[in-house]
Amino acid sequence: MFELKISSGTKKISYKNLSLTIKFLVDDGTLKKNISNIERIFNCRLTELQKYNFISKEIDEIRISKPSGKPDEILLKKVKLNDHFDADFFRNYLSLVIERISNEQIKYLHINIPSYNIFKKYFDNEEYYYQTFVEGIYFGNYNFGKYKLEKKLNKPLEVFFYSENEKKIKTAITSAINLMQAVYFTRNLQNEPSNELTPELLAKRISSEAKKYGIKVRIFDEKEIAKRKMGGLIAVGKGSINKPRFIVLEYKPTIKSGKNKKSKVKKIALVGKGMTFDSGGISLKPAKSMGEMKNDMAGASVVAGTLIAAAKSKMPVNLICLIPAAENMPSGDAFKPGDIIKTASGKTVEIDDTDAEGRVILADALDYASKLKPNQIIDLATLTGACVVALGEFVAGLFTKNEELANNLYKSGMKTFDRVWRLPLWDDYHKLNESSVADVKNLGGRWGGAISAAKFLENFVDKKIPWAHLDIAGPSIHNDSRNYTKKYMTGFGVRLLVDYLNNV
Repeated sequence: MFELKISSGTKKISYKNLSLTIKFLVDDGTLKKNISNIERIFNCRLTELQKYNFISKEIDEIRISKPSGKPDEILLKKVKLNDHFDADFFRNYLSLVIERISNEQIKYLHINIPSYNIFKKYFDNEEYYYQTFVEGIYFGNYNFGKYKLEKKLNKPLEVFFYSENEKKIKTAITSAINLMQAVYFTRNLQNEPSNELTPELLAKRISSEAKKYGIKVRIFDEKEIAKRKMGGLIAVGKGSINKPRFIVLEYKPTIKSGKNKKSKVKKIALVGKGMTFDSGGISLKPAKSMGEMKNDMAGASVVAGTLIAAAKSKMPVNLICLIPAAENMPSGDAFKPGDIIKTASGKTVEIDDTDAEGRVILADALDYASKLKPNQIIDLATLTGACVVALGEFVAGLFTKNEELANNLYKSGMKTFDRVWRLPLWDDYHKLNESSVADVKNLGGRWGGAISAAKFLENFVDKKIPWAHLDIAGPSIHNDSRNYTKKYMTGFGVRLLVDYLNNV
């Protein structure tokens, strides 16, 4: 909505015309005493009504206009450090502010960041605390109006952040901009209609962006996929006129020589489900909300966005991104319930339901990842509605037998608010996927659907390699959990993975 220019402000604030400043105040029982300080700092006089509203328990912000300008308006936001406060507060609030002022003629936004010491227990470091403010601006500014005839021109908006530590706020701004540009790329892919994002077009879009940052790209067409005996991807994609693709991306960091050179850079494989549209195939989905299945490639967009963010920030980790991309459509050529297919691993799969197709294409991708012998494998997929039933729309399901992976992904999720919750991966659940005619069945029945899907995937991962599966079916689709998730597909997972990988 805005053409943003973000920078750290100097200690001596200079206000220009058409400016709004935001001041956060902790509601600790001393607000009434602070009124005179506010009037002195901003050289203004609050009306009796404004003073009353300022200390009212029912009102959490007031907006004050200054006839003399400099700044033109002041937005006072109260912060209550109660049980409802969390590390997403400033990100969530500022995203709403940007949306609210999008139709106004504000050109300069000044944001005063409160002292880190007040909020220290909610954030693990000062720089990331600052970063959440910048991320909020970017989240609120996101818009997907590409296909509207009448397009609004992006108005310029300069945003100035003022903090106690000028060096750290500058670093936080740079980090946030690099990260949020990758989130924008991810969200743009997720919000594309499927007629404009077939498997081939998805491969081209990702390849074009990745090559800008020196990421190595390989794309397997249907002939190469067949040559590599990726029977799962072939089966799922054969019902559509838009043939499947298998996308391989690799980012290798440049490690400087010297005494502090790491002996070995970790190699991590990220696998993302790339169903550019899922009709359910022969096991056709209900028509209601089927349009949201354009987002069934969310996992693919997230792992691609993560690699781009890693390359932009020169992350010291070797990342390999694997994306099986297909379109699941009903036709005379489509795979059918009762079919038995042979995957790249050699294992056979009985197709019980063609709407459980994501795990079938991931079988080939996870086998490919295992053969690369990485230190870890993490896959992301909008895999099951059952996970949304279990956990709701705002959190992803986490499945792993590796305690370190589980703990670190959970920690990164809580920090970034791309939250995950661990579900069991006990071997008892293997029984749900048993088949009398093949090595495994692609649907485990009604109960524990998210778990049986994860257990299916486990069959295609080398047991010696630490592996985690993230079912992002809920939080990747627009939902009412936060201000910045309500309207568009969310890009959930990029910030989670980037934080996790930065701490590997």
